[in-house]
Amino acid sequence: MPLALLALAVGAFGIGTTEFVMMGLLPDVADDLHVSIPTAGHLVSAYALGVVIGAPLLAAATARMSRRTVLISLMGLFVAGNALSSLAPGYDSLLAARFVSGLPHGAFFGVGAVVATGLVAPERKARSVSLMFLGLTVANIAGVPVATLMGQHLGWRATFLGVSAIGLAAIASLALLIPHDRGRAPAAGLRRELAALRSLPVWLALGTTVAGFGALFSAYSYITPMLTDSAGYADSSVTLLLALFGVGATIGNLLGGRLADHAMRPTLFAGLTSLALVLALFPLLMATAWGGALAVVLLGVAAFVTGSPLNLMVMEKAAAGPSLASSANQAAFNMANAGGAWIGGLALAAGFGTTSPALAGAALAVLGLAVAGVAAAVDARRAPRAGGRERVVATHVPRAAAEAAARH
Repeated sequence: MPLALLALAVGAFGIGTTEFVMMGLLPDVADDLHVSIPTAGHLVSAYALGVVIGAPLLAAATARMSRRTVLISLMGLFVAGNALSSLAPGYDSLLAARFVSGLPHGAFFGVGAVVATGLVAPERKARSVSLMFLGLTVANIAGVPVATLMGQHLGWRATFLGVSAIGLAAIASLALLIPHDRGRAPAAGLRRELAALRSLPVWLALGTTVAGFGALFSAYSYITPMLTDSAGYADSSVTLLLALFGVGATIGNLLGGRLADHAMRPTLFAGLTSLALVLALFPLLMATAWGGALAVVLLGVAAFVTGSPLNLMVMEKAAAGPSLASSANQAAFNMANAGGAWIGGLALAAGFGTTSPALAGAALAVLGLAVAGVAAAVDARRAPRAGGRERVVATHVPRAAAEAAARH
């Protein structure tokens, strides 16, 4: 695997850290800015809103630019957003800065996934995407806990300065390691990218992302009360247990990338099925402390096995313009975050019990399986009209060229 993937992983590490660290800093931020914790929670929503809006808009606006330049520019915007967060004089300005921080998130992962697949041989595409997202999962193991501790001891502003420093390191890595002669945008630019989004298989793949990862966030958004009220853990143990989720997510991410290179759709079906089963077992597993810890790890593994095949599927179905579709998939992830948390909250508010959000998540995973099944049926019907088995590649790179890029 080329070293350029390391640069993408460094950027993903910074983005993953700033996305999730706010959850741990909410009490400190609320106290310092003299707002309630629910009001401070809007800072999480502002970031997610930035992702959903920025992902397609920035990908569309940069469709004719060199993807290397796009990645560096997006990381520059990321650094600016986090620096502004650290300097925000009040709540409203911090809310705006968090929105700015979220804008480059989806476009970075979307364009980065296209660049990653273009640097390797065709049979390693999913693995290359999983290595980029490795930075995101490792952020949940190391980046978020360290950044949270930094904020608790040095002040929350120091956390965002630290994240800005990670962004600067990512810019240096991208400038040094991303080849100049790879990852250029298609000549047709924005029109070609927009045309690719008119495909039904692309929207079915995006729908699978929303349902599948909505299942994850339906449970994960309420994992703390499950661990403390059901499994019996002390509040002080939750940070360590969430790091275990990061370990599971890292395992699932790497496993999904390797398996998807051999059988993309079966890997997706297996991941969604495993996710539904794990979530359905949450009421049983959360009855004991050891079962709760196991549930957290299994949730990370099952959910992130589906990440690489979903990203690769969207790019393949939008082969004529993969950057915008891949960025839209990142917006779909964040819609899943918000929608899953809302559905899980409805189950909790209805009085169905502490672990009821996990059961709601299991239903969403089954819905994701249904959407993926419809997508498979559509592909099967279209294949005969295409003159045989459908084979679409997101970014065509001959083996010799890919190997040369990897050596570079």
